[in-house]
Amino acid sequence: MDETPTMTEQNSATQGLAAGLFENSGAKRLNLEDETITLEVDHLNLFYGEEQALKDISLKIPKHRVTAFIGPSGCGKSTLLRCFNRMNDLVDSCRIEGSIRLDGKDIYERKVDVAELRRRVGMVFQKPNPFPKSIYENVAYGLRLQGVRERKVLDEVVERSLKAAALWDEVKDRLNQNAFGLSGGQQQRLVIARAIAIEPEVILLDEPASALDPISTAKIEELIYELKDRYTILIVTHNMQQAARVSDYTAYMYLGELIEFGDTMSLFTNPAQKATEDYITGRYG
Repeated sequence: MDETPTMTEQNSATQGLAAGLFENSGAKRLNLEDETITLEVDHLNLFYGEEQALKDISLKIPKHRVTAFIGPSGCGKSTLLRCFNRMNDLVDSCRIEGSIRLDGKDIYERKVDVAELRRRVGMVFQKPNPFPKSIYENVAYGLRLQGVRERKVLDEVVERSLKAAALWDEVKDRLNQNAFGLSGGQQQRLVIARAIAIEPEVILLDEPASALDPISTAKIEELIYELKDRYTILIVTHNMQQAARVSDYTAYMYLGELIEFGDTMSLFTNPAQKATEDYITGRYG
């Protein structure tokens, strides 16, 4: 007896899973044509030596939205994320073809100030990486590098950034204590506060909650939802439930290729590509 699920059964499984993901989420279908575009990737190829890691990627990232990148390990999600603030420049063997435009300007042009680009496009990594300094100095660090010395200005920005990162009430009475004394979840929110203190336009999040407990993860997800009113946010995640909860748009990647990109609800409930459906329903591999 053939026990292979029919196409109707597969579609029902996809829709059933999606219904659970979006229950009580408040998510809605979106149209990219109605969005203001912050980042535009055009025929991007990336090589590490002779090995091609990204293959002809083209997509548009909408302003003040959360865009999630999903896919199996090694598919190129984090590699693509690092392209948006040229972190891959630090890899000697890395070579880029194609373009990425931020507000219409190619970030890979020779005349681009990479330090200024990284101010405009901040990044938060998988493992919290506070500096071995006080909580206060972690947030003020970027401002000091920019030449800000006035204490009143520093105080205001530190408080504003910690409040924006939903951390102020937890640390306001111990700002001079070492940041390493914070919990993992608090450290990650501190790193986010450090990133937003220098007023970026875009925030890149590379699996920001993967090393955190469920309660800390929930706080990070709530923070992402609140921050998107002011920032364009890109998040790499292996957690599809998380992608469904926090993102407006989702990109599915596999073996360095962009398989599908669309608004999150449509991609999860009615994927256009069978490969996407197989991945989100657990039939991948």
